[in-house]
Amino acid sequence: MVDGAGFILGEEVSHFEQALAVTAGAKDAVGVSSGTGALLLALLAVGVSPGDEVITTAHTFIATAEAVSRIGARPVFVDIDPRTYNIDPNKVESAITARTKVILPVHLYGQPADLRPLQDIANRHGLVLIEDAAQAIAAEYDGRRCGGIGDLACFSFYPSKNLGAYGDAGAVTGNDETLLAKVRKLRDHGRISKYEHDELGFGQRIDALQAAILAAKLPHLEAWTEARRSHARLYNELLPDAGVETPFESKDVRHVYHLYVVRTPRRDHLLAQLKAKGIDAGIHYPIPVHRQPVYLKLGYGDVSLPVTEKAAAEILSLPMYPELRREQIEYVAQAVRDAAH
Repeated sequence: MVDGAGFILGEEVSHFEQALAVTAGAKDAVGVSSGTGALLLALLAVGVSPGDEVITTAHTFIATAEAVSRIGARPVFVDIDPRTYNIDPNKVESAITARTKVILPVHLYGQPADLRPLQDIANRHGLVLIEDAAQAIAAEYDGRRCGGIGDLACFSFYPSKNLGAYGDAGAVTGNDETLLAKVRKLRDHGRISKYEHDELGFGQRIDALQAAILAAKLPHLEAWTEARRSHARLYNELLPDAGVETPFESKDVRHVYHLYVVRTPRRDHLLAQLKAKGIDAGIHYPIPVHRQPVYLKLGYGDVSLPVTEKAAAEILSLPMYPELRREQIEYVAQAVRDAAH
């Protein structure tokens, strides 16, 4: 790559895209410059335009809704399942209007959203289902990989993700070649030949260096994923009497534990106690998207999502990465137990 100065697209990108498609259980993959770019291009590829509505969750990183708003469409937030923190399928159908174009579930923390009822709803109403799989590479729903179930799926390879680049990167995966071809064109300025562009696109290409790095890391993903799952099981064994609610794992899914999130009404006290012992815990996410200042300015002040809002006040992410050692997990668990007393 360096010898040939092939820094933009090229062989490294194609190789990574092919390998990623296999990992995601999809027909193809298109590498893009970020997870946010993946969302934006996927929404545009399925025809979302100003005035359309996209049903999604407010318990997520802002990029999920931001991509919708940047197009001029309107995110419509529905509440979450209190156990999985993912979008509640029972709340979706009542939010559909004549302007609804897409259902955009997030596989939050690495646990797949409940896709079967969401797909049924999408089919009944002629809607598109796009997976926000930014935190869920190698996750599975009913034996199928997240990334190959919806009409399109969006991945992030931000450095802290389960498969992280050495910078920013993302991808769109799916089984519809027409939609993927649209994403491929849009990422490269609407190009149809070197100097011909038949629509307005973006400079959203994945960097070839990041693609090469991700391709080198991808064969290790399965071992890293199993390590995360093993760490989660150990946390579960050590925390039943610790005054926190441990993560719920849905039936027939493979949770990949991008984050290990516990819950307690005394969250702020617990966080302070852990920080005092040198434990780097965090909150994902303390402010629901509909309560972010920018969305209050955009008129979402009257939106009420009680389950989301309660969860945001009680959740806490404990350390989770493949290289964690048993004694580190035991130390964290003991600190959690100590804080409960």
